[in-house]
Amino acid sequence: MVVDFNGTWEMEKSDNFDDYLKALNIDFATRKIACALSQTKVLIQEGNLMTVKTLSTFRNYELTFTIGEEMDEHTKGLDNRVVKALVNWEGDRLVCTQKGEKANRGWKHWIDDGKLVLELTCEDKVCRQVFKRKA
Repeated sequence: MVVDFNGTWEMEKSDNFDDYLKALNIDFATRKIACALSQTKVLIQEGNLMTVKTLSTFRNYELTFTIGEEMDEHTKGLDNRVVKALVNWEGDRLVCTQKGEKANRGWKHWIDDGKLVLELTCEDKVCRQVFKRKA
């Protein structure tokens, strides 16, 4: 069953974001700013085409992809790398595997009890963020 992720989601909680950013080799000042910000996610889902916008007062990031098709993802504004990314459904979770110079890199989105959960991984670090749907 395909889950409907459409909507605007506001961050409620973020755990272990600083360690995740360290694993990406993000500098100290940028990490401190990023960890202090609250993010908003805008997800637009049209069949297998998805757009995920991450918005904050510091930086915005937008990713558009087709589920099941590998792409070159330019992480401009994040860690400024180019990775091979592939997003697929694993049950009711949207799972992205990113291949590049960092091991075990990727993310997962799923809905749990009406909340959007985002799990970010890089090497042995895992960050979990929880978002509530904006009314």
